[in-house]
Amino acid sequence: MSLFCRAGRGLLALAFAAYLASFGLASPALAQDVPAAVEAPLMQIGPGDTIMMLVYDQPDMTATVYVSDDGTVPVALAGPVRIAGLSPAGAAQAIEKALRGGKFFNDPHVTVTVVQSRSQRVSVLGEIGLPGRYPIDSKTTVFDLLAQAGGAKDTASSTIYLLRTDKAGNTSRLPIDLRVTANRSIANQSLQGGDSIFVPKAEEFYIYGEVSHPDRFRLEPGMTIVQAIVRAGGVTARGSRNRVEVKRKGPNGEDVLSKGKLNDLIQPNDVIRIKESIF
Repeated sequence: MSLFCRAGRGLLALAFAAYLASFGLASPALAQDVPAAVEAPLMQIGPGDTIMMLVYDQPDMTATVYVSDDGTVPVALAGPVRIAGLSPAGAAQAIEKALRGGKFFNDPHVTVTVVQSRSQRVSVLGEIGLPGRYPIDSKTTVFDLLAQAGGAKDTASSTIYLLRTDKAGNTSRLPIDLRVTANRSIANQSLQGGDSIFVPKAEEFYIYGEVSHPDRFRLEPGMTIVQAIVRAGGVTARGSRNRVEVKRKGPNGEDVLSKGKLNDLIQPNDVIRIKESIF
């Protein structure tokens, strides 16, 4: 789960002021200024994470340290350096700047590795084997996290939702149909800390009467009555495919009975009855 980054390769760091606002902290006198960024990096370091710092050609500066609650890490010679909210590359830049600013090194080259991430987590909820909060790195995808969470249950819908909240507090709800190839690119996109994946229960219908296996079944998109009959094992010798009754909830919640045709589309929670043949 570690990510190796060489400082100075063009990744933008999170704005210092934005970090302080998010944690409600006043600005302490630290050893560096953090450059402003247009948006938060995909992989952010946060309090509780453990990182390893390497300074090129300075083995005595190598250290594995814990990111404190105020978002800083102790750096030999330079003192506390704030890195929370930054990518590993951004953290490396901040440490380099602190070492240069204190005139400890003329041109330091720093590498930061995330050894353990505790701040970057995504919640997986709903019809999933092991719901909970899972740590992620910059390459973790929706598919990866579904696998870590034990996979979707048999009762799960094929359409899941990726929930993401922006800086303004607005939550977007992105549907992902796992059976549609076009959606695979979405599901393979990297996740961000604070995201949630919701796996809803699949919509169902019930079929009974003169079918071989009356039961409740998963409703697939575009499913028709004849497909429901096949799913239930077909019509018995006493039944008739032409005598179908559908009970469906009306607009006011009332039960509405109607005669069903084989090519009619099924709606969620429909109750289908296959009647006996009159001959």
